[in-house]
Amino acid sequence: MIGKVLRGVRVQGLLRYLYGPGANGEHRDPHIVAGFDDPIDLEPPVGPGGRDFRRLDGLLTQPLALLGERNYRKPVWHCAVRAAPEDPILTDAQWAQVATEIMHRTGLASDRDVEAVRWIAVRHADDHVHIVATLARSDGFRPEVWNDGYRVRDACRAMEQRYGLRSTAPADRTAARRPKRGETEKAVRRGKAVPSRTLLHRTVQTAAASARSEEEFFDHLKAEGVLVRQRYSQRTTGQVTGYAVALADDVNAEGQPIWYGGGKLAADLTLPRLRRRWTSADGSVRAPSAAGLLDGRHLSVRTKRVLLRTTVRRAADKSRTSTEFLQRLQDDGLWVKPRYSQLDPGQITGYAVAFPTEHGGEEPAWIPGSRLADDLSLSRLRQCWSGHVTDHTPIIEHDELTPEERQAFYDDAARAASYATAQICRHLATNPYAAQDACWAASDALHVAAKATGNRHLRRAADAYDRAARAPYGRIPRPTPAGNALRTAARLLALTGSARNRTTVSIVLLVANLITLCDTIAELRRLQHRQAQADAARRAAAHVREARHATGIPVPRQSEPTATPSQVSLAMAGFPMPWASMHPAATGRPAAPSPARPIGDRRGL
Repeated sequence: MIGKVLRGVRVQGLLRYLYGPGANGEHRDPHIVAGFDDPIDLEPPVGPGGRDFRRLDGLLTQPLALLGERNYRKPVWHCAVRAAPEDPILTDAQWAQVATEIMHRTGLASDRDVEAVRWIAVRHADDHVHIVATLARSDGFRPEVWNDGYRVRDACRAMEQRYGLRSTAPADRTAARRPKRGETEKAVRRGKAVPSRTLLHRTVQTAAASARSEEEFFDHLKAEGVLVRQRYSQRTTGQVTGYAVALADDVNAEGQPIWYGGGKLAADLTLPRLRRRWTSADGSVRAPSAAGLLDGRHLSVRTKRVLLRTTVRRAADKSRTSTEFLQRLQDDGLWVKPRYSQLDPGQITGYAVAFPTEHGGEEPAWIPGSRLADDLSLSRLRQCWSGHVTDHTPIIEHDELTPEERQAFYDDAARAASYATAQICRHLATNPYAAQDACWAASDALHVAAKATGNRHLRRAADAYDRAARAPYGRIPRPTPAGNALRTAARLLALTGSARNRTTVSIVLLVANLITLCDTIAELRRLQHRQAQADAARRAAAHVREARHATGIPVPRQSEPTATPSQVSLAMAGFPMPWASMHPAATGRPAAPSPARPIGDRRGL
């Protein structure tokens, strides 16, 4: 059962619609089933010219006169409540109970409150009713309607349990903002595949997953051709408190861009919540290493070298002196070791960089800048900064990746996804609520994978998975190793860019691991009793399977145990722990970990 709240100005116009034939003659036998008074007394009489709404209209609008200028701009509160097509048909008395419960939970007309707002519930079809109320109490006070939609949702769920109706999702703020009807129709008229709100949500989500700082986030948006407008604090000069985005070709009647704030796209895309992706509670950088990858523990040697090169090049492009350059490298989380002159101890003649090591347990692998690239030696960089080299322009890191380096990024991203899946499987048997960070980060991996590969099935998977990612009520989870691994995968895929020749990049292992990841998260959400999120994860897994079929990956039949294993089956067998079955067992508990492969066996992770 779902309820949708609307607001209007005139009561009589709404009454004429509810008692009218409807757009296609679907309104049959309209009558009042509940209200602030006896429904029989409130029913508008039928005269020679049809229904006479004057008395009912007067009763409903009379309290509005007491408020005068304190009235709401739209004082008519309209709530349409509909049951699912497969639900049993409720009686008038049952629909009256539904309407009464909604009015009670919203606080508009609580039990035994004789001064409450005046309202009626009209039924003109088998599967739904319309509740009409005027937002004015009989004692002259104006009722509060803040968050009334969430209270309507709670009332509908209570009625589902009472009458055995189809269970729907709670109002836990995990769903993204859907495009409005006008936005959808506008996209159809202009021949666009999706409305502007949906396209902006994808772009902002991908930019947030790819960035390692607020500055990079806005740079990514501008690089995608998105208009960005920052909101500044009225108290602190220069402090950015929010942002809005728009498309250049999406304008209103006055020719001005239509702006969407981050919170209008999704609850976790507001600027304060985005900042928590990049900084910890004390304000320090959350990801203290190059390229926002936390550390290099799960990366191959080739990938580490490329990440060092791209991070150093980015810092060099934004610097103009040696001191600024070395400081930027440290801010990016790299360890930096300057080389000093033997003749002049205060003069820096070179540098070396390395990934931070965990707990200081081993000596870092220092690599001089000249070994990363010829133009990254300190002497060459100083020539660029002094203007002696005129053709130096900033280079986007993924443009210089070789096919082998790009393949290494994909392989490491696949291994990071595998590691995250193994960590989530551990939580299936212990504490399903401890894997929230991984569920959230999985959305980043899917969105960036869709952009990097250009695969439409992965794009659909990212869109379908969207709701499964978020924690209830917009909470930002604490970072965990599983979530960090998926953010590593997202960042690696973002650095590959959109390959011009995708035949050189094999995504077999990545797609296989994403399938298992979505299946595991679906089972996790089921154990958390979050059905809507579990369904979203299952839909995402189905779309990723379509991506697997689109790549031509052979899928062996279960009835052929002697068949030669495919790359997908080998990838599936390589997981440190088995994933839980998607078919709930009678006990409702996930399968126990296999003793044949200990948890510590990370297969090189």
